[in-house]
Amino acid sequence: MRLAGPLRIVALVITMAVTWIIVSILLGGLGFPRIQQLFTSQENSVTAEPRARKYKCGLPQPCPEEHLAFRVVSGAANVIGPKICLEDRMLMSSVKDNVGRGLNIALVNGVNGDLIEARAFDMWAGDVNDLLKFIRPLHEGTLVFVASYDDPATKMNEETRKLFSDLGSKNVKDLAFRDSWVFVGAKGVQNKSPFEQHVKNSKHTNKYEGWPEALEMEGCIPRRPAAS
Repeated sequence: MRLAGPLRIVALVITMAVTWIIVSILLGGLGFPRIQQLFTSQENSVTAEPRARKYKCGLPQPCPEEHLAFRVVSGAANVIGPKICLEDRMLMSSVKDNVGRGLNIALVNGVNGDLIEARAFDMWAGDVNDLLKFIRPLHEGTLVFVASYDDPATKMNEETRKLFSDLGSKNVKDLAFRDSWVFVGAKGVQNKSPFEQHVKNSKHTNKYEGWPEALEMEGCIPRRPAAS
């Protein structure tokens, strides 16, 4: 009977110690940090900048109705191939394995935006007649997307330059060895195209050794009205 009192005290102390340990684990080890993380994550979600929305072909804003969204990227030196995207469809790229040194050209139906044909023409060692046969018989309203890669001009002759000029190019007359060039024109245009960029190959300004910087152009092209 005399031991009952001390045993009760020991049991009470053990109970209190165990209770303290459990409470410490729940509140100190698990509870508080989790609550803190919860509030921290909520705060971060409020202050974090929202991601910029991208539209067709990565454009920062959507095109108006009855317009085609496009992005054209020239090749970088002779290492990274060009890209031609239309309405979120990649028409030409290294991944599609349909690009090459020279001029990369995609012909598109100006009414519905469908791809007619896409080909690469070697303007260093190829036959320029292959290019002439490709662009001479274009139908009225055909859209022409062009992206250079490595050398776009060595084989270019006067007839080639005139054909591209008739498609709306104002820079093709000055295009030279290893220049960077992107262009969107159309058969039957009356004025020069607003969609064209050109950088000369110059050892004083070249971004790469022997080549100028790559060019990237995007925009919205109005669809051609269907023939009634």
